[in-house]
Amino acid sequence: MMATPLPALTPLQDTLWLTLCGRALDNRLPRPVLGDRMADEIVRKVGYDYGKLHIPSSSALYIAHRARKLDEIARRFLARHPDAIGLDLGTGLDSRALRVAPPPTAAWHDVDFPEVVAARRRLLPEDARPHDLAADVTDPAWLDGLPTDRPAVIVADGLIAFLSLEEMIALVNRLIGHFPTGEIAFNGYSRFAVWAQKRVAVGRNVVDVSKFPGLDDPREPERWHPKLKLVKEVLMTREPEVAGFPAWLRLMNRLTAPSAALSRKGNVVLHYRF
Repeated sequence: MMATPLPALTPLQDTLWLTLCGRALDNRLPRPVLGDRMADEIVRKVGYDYGKLHIPSSSALYIAHRARKLDEIARRFLARHPDAIGLDLGTGLDSRALRVAPPPTAAWHDVDFPEVVAARRRLLPEDARPHDLAADVTDPAWLDGLPTDRPAVIVADGLIAFLSLEEMIALVNRLIGHFPTGEIAFNGYSRFAVWAQKRVAVGRNVVDVSKFPGLDDPREPERWHPKLKLVKEVLMTREPEVAGFPAWLRLMNRLTAPSAALSRKGNVVLHYRF
């Protein structure tokens, strides 16, 4: 079978392959954390050379683990608010809607650049992308077509790395100003993580387009808008899925888990309400 041609993407848009391939590699493990078969199917369909990304098994597990936590946050919110709007910002080629399975009364939107949305329409089945929204999330106008009278759950996996602090604050303020109530969750990057990323081979395609300076205090975003309140700083070293990690990685996480400061240097999901 011939591979599906790669979509033409900019260097920024091309970073979607890191998270997609991480989830695909997790799916190939004997005990996957997420089990994202769709990601695996896309990587195989395209014939993408994930070897050039140098993703170790630990990074694949961490990528899958944070995706699982974001899924859980969205799923719980939709169970409480079945009429909600769901937004996946900078969705890339993720099929989160399949995993979350929003109720028919909700409206799930996957937001990314027009070129990425075009790639999604080529590579994902329709039920994996119920509402694609082609937009640059830093453009203030993209929210105009969405209802203002429904609660919203908003997730972003990796997006924050590619926004400046000012762009992230402006985006959060627009979201809170648009919806009456809701929750926002995204993976955090500590200042150490930003520093370390520039010095390792994993995700080298990410470094040149990364802009976020890092975030060490989970309560710092509460200063971005008065309505934004921390629900939970999800320190992944303390999450139950760690018990299924390979022995060496399980030990490393358990040694780190007692220290919040050390745990923050690794995999973190930040969850807020407004």
